[in-house]
Amino acid sequence: MKKLMTMARQFRDDDNGAAMVEYTILLGLIAAATIATIVLVAAWVTGTWSALCTTLDTTAVGCG
Repeated sequence: MKKLMTMARQFRDDDNGAAMVEYTILLGLIAAATIATIVLVAAWVTGTWSALCTTLDTTAVGCG
């Protein structure tokens, strides 16, 4: 337990620990933005495809 506490103090006092936390937060924000972008683009593509199929009013392959 004493070794764990010593490691925790070293981690707290080390500037690399703070940088690692900052990079982890930045990575999380980038991942969230990427996922949100993919979801929004997917919704846009689905809506555009549906509108195209409705406009064409045909039973072409891929229009269901």
